[in-house]
Amino acid sequence: SGGEQQMLAIGRALMAQPRLLMLDEPSLGLAPRAVDVLYDALAALVQDGLTLLLVEQHIAEALALAHRGYVMVAGRVLLDGSAAALLGDEALRRAYLVI
Repeated sequence: SGGEQQMLAIGRALMAQPRLLMLDEPSLGLAPRAVDVLYDALAALVQDGLTLLLVEQHIAEALALAHRGYVMVAGRVLLDGSAAALLGDEALRRAYLVI
């Protein structure tokens, strides 16, 4: 499945022991439980010192993991700031997060 291919690609990338891991929609095609497992694993990697650049539509999960966030619309940066500030922005939450 697409989700299995995504998990395999991430695993293969981690085998190289990178200092920076860039992921584009890593949760794409994953079942909700697998998304939870993925984000738990990413949090552990960040805790171990891996730098992560993440493009993701699961905004709440990504910002919970991030130090800094950028909200882009049509290829332009609409908002940026600390992840905590973005999560606390009520207008942003209503418009994009649906949480």
